[in-house]
Amino acid sequence: MYSIAVVGATGLVGSTMLELLEKRNIPIKKLTLFSSARSAGKEIVFKGQTYIVEELTESKTQGPYDYVLMSAGGETSLRFSPLFEQHGSVVIDNSSAWRMDPEISLVVPEVNPPSLSRKIIANPNCSTIQSVGPLNILADAFGLKRVAYTTYQSVSGSGWKGIEDLKRGERGEEPVNYPHPIYNNVLPHIDVFQEDGYTKEEVKMIEETRKILQLPSLPVTATCVRVPVTSAHSVAINVTLEKETTSEEIKALFNKNPNVILEDDPKQNIYPMPVNAGGKEGIFVGRIRKDDSFPNTFHVWTVSDNILKGAALNAVQILEQLINGKEQY
Repeated sequence: MYSIAVVGATGLVGSTMLELLEKRNIPIKKLTLFSSARSAGKEIVFKGQTYIVEELTESKTQGPYDYVLMSAGGETSLRFSPLFEQHGSVVIDNSSAWRMDPEISLVVPEVNPPSLSRKIIANPNCSTIQSVGPLNILADAFGLKRVAYTTYQSVSGSGWKGIEDLKRGERGEEPVNYPHPIYNNVLPHIDVFQEDGYTKEEVKMIEETRKILQLPSLPVTATCVRVPVTSAHSVAINVTLEKETTSEEIKALFNKNPNVILEDDPKQNIYPMPVNAGGKEGIFVGRIRKDDSFPNTFHVWTVSDNILKGAALNAVQILEQLINGKEQY
């Protein structure tokens, strides 16, 4: 039995983490829920017991907690994760704060086990998670030469405020979270723009893909787009492989792998869609076909619930790996 703290417990990802801790029957002897001062005092029911959400302060990082699930933004994580770590807790952080730190593991459990060289483990970007799963399967079988992403990311990737902006647009109201309306629109703009014209979201996907797959020189590019969909992200992956293969071989490889779900029957209009992936835990792949414009290059379409596998579920699966002693040293 473990003492577990959830930071950001009232947020969209934090509340989903709690649902998964209960659903997956994580052995908990003590649960502590933290939030910002604004949400402190709220009541949350977990396994029939009512918990009062506390404001996170430095003194409360002493715990002791065995594990801390952190979903409260980068600034909060940078401030508090090292304090939890100093007091002996293992922190699984959902923000971007630690992902590219060379001492910190960036983990997708189906791809790479966590290391405890430091007691902070980073959860990757939501779109990266659903992309590196299929790419790792291809890398193991055929090797990778180049990856190009185009994402179609739902508003829940921005949390409750993104969902509210979509609802505002439906009511004819002006957006609050996004710089332009998202209702009946798409925004080729996620996170802030960098000097080279890429957004920070695109840079995350590029750098995180290389780190997780342990291919630091892999050519990767990305365009990240926000779409008026409530839940589940879609990613179009254009991938060039080192070894020759066929679309049929790739489909067969995916079909026998438990880490992805193949939905690919164009004649029957079967392919992954957000409307079907929302609320489900898997990574769905389809629309697999050869790109005739470039040698040994293929298109792969992937869809996954960004709040589940793209965030809360991936963090809880990391926790399960640690509990089961599957970390690397």
